[in-house]
Amino acid sequence: MTAHCVMVLGTSSGAGKSWLTTALCRWYAQQGLKVAPFKAQNMSNNARVVASHNGLGEVGSAQYFQALAAKAEPDVRMNPVLLKPEADTRSQVVLLGEVSDELSRTPWRERSDKVWPHIAAALDALRAENDVVVIEGAGSPAEINLMDSDIVNLRVARYADARCLLVTDIDRGGAFAHLYGTWALLPAEDQARIDGFVLNKFRGDAALLAPAPDMLQDLTGVPTVAVLPMWWQHGLPEEDGMLHDAPMRSGNTSAASSSDPGLSRTVAVIAYPRISNLDEFQPLHNIPGVRLLWARNPADLADLGTADWIVLPGSKHTSSDLAWLRAQGLDAAIAQHAGRGGAVLGICGGLQMLGEALIDTHGIDGNAPGLGLLPLVTQFAVEKTVQRTVASLGVVKGAWSALSGLQIQGYEIHHGQTQAHPAMVAAGAVLHEVMPGLAWQNDAGNVLGVYLHGLFEDPTVLRALFGFDAPTLDTVFEGLADFLSQHMAADVLQALITPRV
Repeated sequence: MTAHCVMVLGTSSGAGKSWLTTALCRWYAQQGLKVAPFKAQNMSNNARVVASHNGLGEVGSAQYFQALAAKAEPDVRMNPVLLKPEADTRSQVVLLGEVSDELSRTPWRERSDKVWPHIAAALDALRAENDVVVIEGAGSPAEINLMDSDIVNLRVARYADARCLLVTDIDRGGAFAHLYGTWALLPAEDQARIDGFVLNKFRGDAALLAPAPDMLQDLTGVPTVAVLPMWWQHGLPEEDGMLHDAPMRSGNTSAASSSDPGLSRTVAVIAYPRISNLDEFQPLHNIPGVRLLWARNPADLADLGTADWIVLPGSKHTSSDLAWLRAQGLDAAIAQHAGRGGAVLGICGGLQMLGEALIDTHGIDGNAPGLGLLPLVTQFAVEKTVQRTVASLGVVKGAWSALSGLQIQGYEIHHGQTQAHPAMVAAGAVLHEVMPGLAWQNDAGNVLGVYLHGLFEDPTVLRALFGFDAPTLDTVFEGLADFLSQHMAADVLQALITPRV
C-alpha cells in the first residue's frame, strides 16, 4: 500500500497543529483505516521512549500520543529528527531515536542535507505500511528566511504530495490576516496544496464571522472548512509548553482556587527554563480537589501548607536549571517547605537536584552543588539511559505511603547515574532506597526522588494517591475525534484522503 497523506500546517506555533493532527489520527482510525502520524523534525524537551531499529529510542511526546490515537505502535520513524534544547542557542539532536553528537555540533542550516535522506526514508516506510499518514508541520510554512533549508513543512508536503489544512488560533486575534498572509507567502505550487483553512479556539457565535470566510475564499480560492470552538478541558497534554496559566492555576472546575472548599491539595511544579517531560503532569489537571500550579518564583509557593506538594520535574540541563532556581530564590522556599514537613518530590533531573552534588567529568551537563535535601550524588555519564521500566516500590513513608509495595511502570531518559553519598552515609546520614537504583527517600518521609517519568500516568499510582481514576488516553482520543466530527464535515475529511485529479 502507499498511504494517502494529510498534512496539518499552522500559521504559527501554538495554532493547534498537534491537537488537530491527533484528532485526525483517531478519526481516520475510527473509519477502519491503518493510520500513522509523522513529523519530520520536532523541537521539544518532551520526549517518550519508543521502539527503534536498535531496540528503544526517543521521539517527541506529541508523536507518541498521535501514534496511540492512530491505534499504532509508536516508533522512531514517526519523528525521525528530535531537537532537545539545552540552551538558547544549542540543541541536542536525536536522529531516529538516538543522540547524534555529530549533528548536535553541526550548524543549523548545514543539517538539512544530512538529515533529509533519513526523513524521506522514514516517511517512505510509513507510507508503505499504512493507508493514511497524518503529517504535522512545524511553526509556520511561511518562514521565508528558512525556506531554503526547510525539511519539515513544504518540502515534506511536496515529497508526500499531501493535501494540507492550514490552522490558525483565532483567540490571538488577526486570524484572517494570518491565514491570508501565510497563504500569500507560499509559492504558487504550494498554495494549491492548501485544501482548507481551520479557525481554532473560537469563542462565541460562529455566524458572527461572516462574511470574512467567504471574502478570504474569494482572495485565495481556499474554503474555511472548520471553526473549532475553544475547548480547555480536552485532556491532551500540551506539546510545546505548559498549559495556559489561568486553567493550570485553577486546576479544574472542582478546585478553582486555593480558597475553594473542595481543594484538598496543591501540587506546585517548579517551571525552570529547561523543564522537560512536563506533559506527564496532565493527569493531575483532571483530578477533583487538586490544584496544579506552575511556580516560577517564591511568591508562587508562599501559601503552601504541609499537605501540599512541591515537584521538581525533569530538566534537559540540570545544572543550569539549578542555577536559575537559586537565582530566583526558590532554593530557600523549597528548603523552608521541606523543613516544616511539606512534601517535596523530584523526578529525574529534579531528583538529581535534591542531592548533594552533580559531578560532570565528561562535559555533559556541568558540575554543581545540589539542594542537599537527600544524601545523594549524581555523576553524569557519556551514555544516555533510554528505557521503559517496570519496578516495585518498597516501603514508602509520608505523603506517598500509599505507594508502598506497588509495581509501577514508566520510562527513563537521563545521562546521570545517582547513588548514596558514601561520606555522608558513613557519617550517619539516613537514606532509604525505596526502588533499587531508581528512588530514594529521606528518613522523615517528606522528600522523595525518583528517576522514573510517567508516575502520574500510571492508573495504579493515581488510584493509590488520590483515590481517583483519571480519564484514559483512549477516552481522550475518542473525545477529540468526536469533537472534530461535530465541527468538520465528514465529506471534507474523506476528501483529504482522496487522490488529486
